[in-house]
Amino acid sequence: MTIRVLLADDQALLRSAFKVLVDSEPDMEVVGEAADGAEAVDVARKRSPDVVLMDIRMPGTDGLAATRTISADPALAAVRVVMLTTFEVDEYVVQALRAGASGFLGKGAEPDELLNAIRIAAAGEALLSPAATKGLIATFLAQGGGWDDGGQDSAQYAERLAALTGREREVLVLVGGGHPNDEIAERLEVSPLTVKTHVNRAMAKLGARDRAQLVVFAYESGLVRPRTD
Repeated sequence: MTIRVLLADDQALLRSAFKVLVDSEPDMEVVGEAADGAEAVDVARKRSPDVVLMDIRMPGTDGLAATRTISADPALAAVRVVMLTTFEVDEYVVQALRAGASGFLGKGAEPDELLNAIRIAAAGEALLSPAATKGLIATFLAQGGGWDDGGQDSAQYAERLAALTGREREVLVLVGGGHPNDEIAERLEVSPLTVKTHVNRAMAKLGARDRAQLVVFAYESGLVRPRTD
């Protein structure tokens, strides 16, 4: 299956470089380009990409607003957004993940990293490197131990967590810690396929678009507490 990619960045030269790179891969193709967030949403609706490489800072409608719009559109439920940032830990990254982004990548990433990021996002996995996870935790702590909960109080979080089985909660804790399925499987002494099943069920019960949303929920709900040492 060919992965359909939309490039959203206000720098034409950078889009051209990304296009050459993506189109050079036999399993990928660029199906559209956009110079701002509003155009990205419009092109996404017309071309139905699998993955959008979205610059987080653009004039007019920025990548954050565009990601929120894409995530809220049922017709674009299958679209995955990878945020492109100047620095891997960006001040808007937490907001981007809560808006529905599958992860983020620094613009200084190597070509192979970018291509791998596209494949990871297309597969529905979270693109959160160890450095990125540390950045999320740092942001969590800087904001007093929690993010804006969007109006959900502790009782609502408890109700949502109650829908999970004991094993699904265990898996959620480990996902929140940034552990991949193979590591989780080893820790719990089960197969990676079993872990993937638990992850998928947790996403369905919590209404998470992908693994990145599980990481955010784990911290928001208080199920995972970042260490302060």
